[in-house]
Amino acid sequence: MAGAAVSAPVPGDDRLRDLRGLGRVLVALYALFAVAATSRAAVQIATRFGEAPVAYLLSAFAALVYVLATLGLARRGGRWRAVAWAACSVELAGVLVVGTLSLADRAAFPDSTVWSVYGQGYLFIPLVLPVLGLVWLRRERAAVG
Repeated sequence: MAGAAVSAPVPGDDRLRDLRGLGRVLVALYALFAVAATSRAAVQIATRFGEAPVAYLLSAFAALVYVLATLGLARRGGRWRAVAWAACSVELAGVLVVGTLSLADRAAFPDSTVWSVYGQGYLFIPLVLPVLGLVWLRRERAAVG
C-alpha cells in the first residue's frame, strides 16, 4: 500500500515502527494532543480543581489516552498494537459520550474538556483522530495479515 511501511511483526519486538505517510502524521498529532491535554489538565487541576473537577479529571484521562495511543501507534509488536486499538477505541467512545453529555447538560460541564462538544475547542480533531487511527490500524493489519 502506498504511503505505509509495513513489515511482518516479530514477537517481542518493541522498537519504534518505520512510519511513513498517514502513520507518521497520526503519531505526530497524537503526540501533540498528548502534550496539549497533559499540560491543560495539569494547569486546571493545580489551579482551579474545585471549579469543575469532573471536566478537569476528564481532561487528564484524555491526556492518558493520547499518551497510550501515541506509544501504541509508534511502537512495533502485538502488545503495542492492542494498546493502540484500545486507546483509539476508548478515545472515540469518550468523544462521543462526553460530546453528547456536554451538549445535553451544559451545567454538568461548567468548563470544557478536550472532548466537550465533540472536540469543538480543538477544531473537532478529537472526533476525527480516533477514526483515522482505527482505519490506519485496520489497514495495517490487513497489509500484514
